Order: sequence, then structure tokens, then C-alpha cells
Amino acid sequence: MIRTLSSNQQGQITTNESVEELVSGNSSSWYWIDFNSPTDEEARMLSTPLKFHPLAIEDCLLKFQRPKLDYYDGYTFFVMHAVNPETLEKEEVNIFLGENYLVTFHNNPSREINEIWNRVISGTKDDWSPSSILYHVLDQLVDNYFPPLYAIEDQLDEMDESYTGGSTEELLKKVFEIRQSLLLLRHTVTPTRDLIYRMMNSQRLSQLKIRQAYFSDIHDHLLKLTDMIDSNRELTKDIRDSVLSINSYETNRVMKVLTVITVIFMPLTFIAGIYGMNFDQMPELHWKNGYFISLAAMGGIALAMFALFWRKGWFK
Repeated sequence: MIRTLSSNQQGQITTNESVEELVSGNSSSWYWIDFNSPTDEEARMLSTPLKFHPLAIEDCLLKFQRPKLDYYDGYTFFVMHAVNPETLEKEEVNIFLGENYLVTFHNNPSREINEIWNRVISGTKDDWSPSSILYHVLDQLVDNYFPPLYAIEDQLDEMDESYTGGSTEELLKKVFEIRQSLLLLRHTVTPTRDLIYRMMNSQRLSQLKIRQAYFSDIHDHLLKLTDMIDSNRELTKDIRDSVLSINSYETNRVMKVLTVITVIFMPLTFIAGIYGMNFDQMPELHWKNGYFISLAAMGGIALAMFALFWRKGWFK
């Protein structure tokens, strides 16, 4: 689907004009063309009548481009990333910024583009322009990075506070899933941060200079996001190490108790082994109370060793 809007010299917004009219006409002061999940036939309009460079068109049609900007004659091409709130997967948003136009291209419906589109149509702001629309789209994209990260933080806090030594396998599975989600966000946030920094320091994006402070604010948000992602990854590492340490401690404690029990039974087994041998010349075999004496000796040894280990705290 292709939708269009344009503004005349008086700031009045008009929608649904044809792409050909917008490209060839002089009635509008600026226009915005949005390619929303376009068909192959609609995508060919990037070449004719819009006449964008083949490399930029190729970047639009191919997925998994990193956030970047490329300079072409008369316009600048941007690749941005939105985040799917359900899967945290990256979704590309491609933007062409010219002196009096903005063209957006995305293969999936974009809630950020829809939000700004509705704002422009509703007239909630009087000084709309291609550069201001670009700023608001970027700002909306970055703002939508925060909710998934806040949800991850809440999940980590709950895990950190409520863990009482339950199933370590289930907990570790959740920790690694969260680390994977944080990695997906990092792969989106970090290149976007570098892109915004490049935009702020570019000498060829003169129309953005008047909004330098606004783009700096977006960059600050991305720095905050980067710090949050890094701190949460450290927290997952701490939780993982704590769980493994607790698990190792429990295993060592069980092994210690089993070892103590084994040590107690060693002299008893030794005595039983001695008197279980089939030799005739063993005087104790002919004792009238030899059996009970052996049992008493074995019991006394076991109790003495148990008391010694208990005093040393080996059963705690």
C-alpha cells in the first residue's frame, strides 16, 4: 500500500494524491510518501517516477541491513530499525530525506510511522517539515525500545528477589532466554546510537542542524538504553553465577554427608570382614559372647565417630 500526504504554502495538509502528481507538481511545499508493505509493482515506483539510486532501492528490498546513512545526489538515505514488541526481532524502516520530501519504505506495518502519520494529519503541530517528521519518527522508534527493556528489568528483579533454591534448570533456562533477548536489543540499539551520532556530526545534513538539540536528546536516550542493556546483562550473569554457586554448594554438602557416613561404616566393614573370614585358628570365634561383643564394639565406634563429626559441624 502506498499513501501520500502533502502540505501547501499555507500549511494545509492534503492526502491521497498520486505519486506522479507529487513528484512532478509544484503545488506543495513538501510531501511525504509512505510505502507500507508494498507489492512488487508498488516497490518499482522507487525507480520510476521517484528515480532513487539502484543501490538504495536494493537496500530497501533486501532485509537485514545495519542502521546506516548514505548520501546521494539531492537526498540522503537512512536505514533504521524498529523492534517487534512480541519477538524483539528487528524490522527495517528505510527513509529517503530530500529538501522538500520524505519517503518511507517498510515491509512490515510500522506503528511508529502510523503514529507520526496520524499526528501530521490531525494537525497537532504547525511546523511540520521533512526534517521534523524524520526527527519524530526516530524519536518514536527509540522510545519504543524502552518498554521491552523495562519488562526484562522487572522480570530480572522478580527472579532475583523470589529465588529460594528451586529448580535450577528452569531458572537457568529463563536467564539464558533473557540474555538472548538483551542481545537482540543490543544489536538494534548500538548501531542506531552510532548512526545518530554520525547524523549529529555530519556536515552534509544541513537541514538537521536546527534540530541538533533534539537529535542529541535521542542520542542520550540511546546511551541510556545501552547502559541499561549492559547492566541487565551483568545482572543475568550474577544470577547465573549465584545459582550455579548455590547448586554447587548443595552438591558439596550432600557429598560431605555421604562421605561422613561412608567413613563411619569403614571400620564397621573392616571388623565384619575380619570375622567373616573362614579361618579355623581365630580364637574369638569360640567366644561365647563374641557376637554381642563385636556388635557392641561396632556400635561404640560408630557412635564415637558420629559424635566427633557432629562436633566438627560436618552434618550441618
